[in-house]
Amino acid sequence: MIIPVRCFSCGRVIASDYVKFKEKMDKIKKSGKNPTSEDVRKAFDDLGVDRYCCRRMILSHADLIDEILPFS
Repeated sequence: MIIPVRCFSCGRVIASDYVKFKEKMDKIKKSGKNPTSEDVRKAFDDLGVDRYCCRRMILSHADLIDEILPFS
């Protein structure tokens, strides 16, 4: 649904990092290739997301808000 504001495990604010991460991944996809694990790792390192729990929160998020909005 909507990205959680804070990491469930450590409490770090991750919502703003998710937006920046999504923009970086979209930029790579627009260049015509799929993001590799190296691209993802570099994006997280650039954003300063070091903890595995925060990376998990961002990577495992499924953005379903666009699919749910027509039903509300």
